Amino acid sequence: MTAAPEAPAKRRGIAGAGAVIRRRLLVAVPVLIATSIGMFLLGAASPIDPAKQYAGAAAFTATEENLAQIRANWGVDDPLPVQYLRWVGNLLRGDLGWSTSRHEPVTEVLGARAGWTLLLVGAALAGVLIVSLLVGTLAAYRRGGVFDRGLRAVAYAVEAMPVFWIALAAIALFALTLGWLPAGGLTEVTATGTSFTDVAWHLVLPIAVLAVSQAPWFLLFVRDSVAESLRDDHVLAAKARGLPGRTVLFGHALRTALLPFLTLIGTHLPELVGGAVLVETVFSLPGLGAVTVQAALGSDFPLLAAITLVTTVVVLTANLLTDLAYAAADPRVRLDG
Repeated sequence: MTAAPEAPAKRRGIAGAGAVIRRRLLVAVPVLIATSIGMFLLGAASPIDPAKQYAGAAAFTATEENLAQIRANWGVDDPLPVQYLRWVGNLLRGDLGWSTSRHEPVTEVLGARAGWTLLLVGAALAGVLIVSLLVGTLAAYRRGGVFDRGLRAVAYAVEAMPVFWIALAAIALFALTLGWLPAGGLTEVTATGTSFTDVAWHLVLPIAVLAVSQAPWFLLFVRDSVAESLRDDHVLAAKARGLPGRTVLFGHALRTALLPFLTLIGTHLPELVGGAVLVETVFSLPGLGAVTVQAALGSDFPLLAAITLVTTVVVLTANLLTDLAYAAADPRVRLDG
């Protein structure tokens, strides 16, 4: 008897989620098209000859006929609209082009390195969320005290530090001076393979650096949100009923503050990915960071375009998941508008 009223509500929830996805797609498709056009025009405006770039050192001895044949095979001399449509068609078929800096297909470069970047970003984000929720909540509970003032001072100081500076300082302190952690790489120099413990040990410092560089935003946001929630009527009513302080803090105030916190996660993801690129470069990790820098220095536009498009898709997907999570966390939010 009780299942009948739940079915229409469930169907409305599914329909509302579908409406959110459709609205996000209406925004995502033009964004992806504009991003692809921008990257294509940047590559087309480059003064570097794609044929000579592809030939590498052999371009110094290659004849003009050979270079012209390479341009003809690639269709470099075709009109720009024709080149763009051909490039988009290849993208839709899964052909991301040839990396001129790595001398291998772009799909193989992304496939071999994207996993390490996702591991770094995911572990750092998980650490930031756990620490910021706990520490930020305690600071809000003791707002105005020594712990609160000290936390805010440290957060503002770290927020002003570039992530690469934090990485270099961490290497100088924990790797070179104290010798507690390795300075870079995924394994020891003498290692003949990769093991879980070796990789995990080498990722401790990069993950910690990336998490510390992103933590101030989340810490201050949680602190301010929880401090504001502690003044809400339902929280004051919970205190008046004599509930334990821990229940009031984590069961009422923090729960209310989590709603805007979900939005912050989605909007802050691009900066987290950008920080991961710098951290990977400093610590010599085999993620997308090193190849992105190498592609930028070598004007490898196929690889740069692919990384930019993949990053855009990840950010748009994260924003969609954030909207769905926000609506799931707060029943008062209507998914259908």
